[in-house]
Amino acid sequence: MTDLAREIMQTLSHNKLRTALTGIAVTWGIFMLIVLLSMARGVTNAFDYNMLSRNTAMIRIWAGKTSVPYNGNREGRYIEFDDKDLKAVPARNQKYVEAISSRVSGGGKLSTSKGEVSQSYSGVYPSESSRLNPGDLKQGRFINDRDMQEKAKVIVIPMYYAKQLFPPDGEGALGGRVNCNGLSMKVVGVYESRNRRDVYIPFTTARMLSSDQNKLDNLSIDLKNVSTEADGTAAEDGIRETLSSIHNFDSKDDNAIYVGNYFNNSLTGKAAMGILDTCVWVLGILTLLTGIVGISNIMFVTVRERTHEIGIRRAIGAKPRKILTQVIAESVSITVLFGYIGIVLGMMVTQLIAHFVDDGEMLRNPTVSLAIAFEVTLVLIVSGALAGLFPALKALKVKPVEALRDE
Repeated sequence: MTDLAREIMQTLSHNKLRTALTGIAVTWGIFMLIVLLSMARGVTNAFDYNMLSRNTAMIRIWAGKTSVPYNGNREGRYIEFDDKDLKAVPARNQKYVEAISSRVSGGGKLSTSKGEVSQSYSGVYPSESSRLNPGDLKQGRFINDRDMQEKAKVIVIPMYYAKQLFPPDGEGALGGRVNCNGLSMKVVGVYESRNRRDVYIPFTTARMLSSDQNKLDNLSIDLKNVSTEADGTAAEDGIRETLSSIHNFDSKDDNAIYVGNYFNNSLTGKAAMGILDTCVWVLGILTLLTGIVGISNIMFVTVRERTHEIGIRRAIGAKPRKILTQVIAESVSITVLFGYIGIVLGMMVTQLIAHFVDDGEMLRNPTVSLAIAFEVTLVLIVSGALAGLFPALKALKVKPVEALRDE
């Protein structure tokens, strides 16, 4: 083993410039592979955090305007959801519908003695909390069942408004009082989100404030017994049929109601993330291939230059396996040496990117894990072995007599 290591070092030091230039290609290929994998991982992490960490087994529906005539009704008729939808949808779709909820929106101002903001509120069910990301709720709690039953005058606000209503930092918001449309509301929760600034009050309280106490803004349906895209589509079709029979519109009219099938969207997203990972590996390995070809060429030249040496070793009894092992070991050593330089540089760059990204919406924790580093190491070893295999087979074909005559 010591002799083999010594021979490898002699080979590397014999043609330093040629080895270095070829190794740079391997370093660049591995560097690009690490960076691409980390970016793909960052996109996947962001998708998991934004979608899969919340309840995605749901369908949300908004009312629209009919675009085709149906049963004597002309096109252009507005659809309006109401309380009968909350009862009919789960009753007629028991296989897939677990629960249904809605929201009521209202405009106005939120004010305290220290500040004022113009912002509409949303009357929601407690299940709306599943739409927030884990960890968003920084203080207090969300709307609960007791608030709904008692039509409680409580409110949940984003930190963005808390800082304006309870300056300077919003720390005194929890438990404080906010005037909303003439009602004094107690702040029971404060959340922080980059893309949400909704103000939440109990659905029943919002209904009490609403001028039309029967109209609903949208429907949110939590699903059950769904595991495939076919299940999600079947659930959506059943709900469409139910609403079309109640409001007398064509169930195939996509403009009458707008359906957001979060369950099917999440399945599509997961499939897309898998395709992304595969494409990144393919692109990275193709980039690495240029370096591997260079390593193979080096080993062919090395074998040609050492033809006389190989002939002598074969003449004094060296087994073909030993010659094969030496050439492949030299190839693997060059590949792994420069490959690890690429790994280190790639990980440094990904750590730098992760520091500046700071868990954004599109990219989250774009760093490589130990599992990925292990996979890249296996790629290096296999690549190095393949790069040295063909030169090694050529070395075995050298006949001792011809090799000894070679100059």
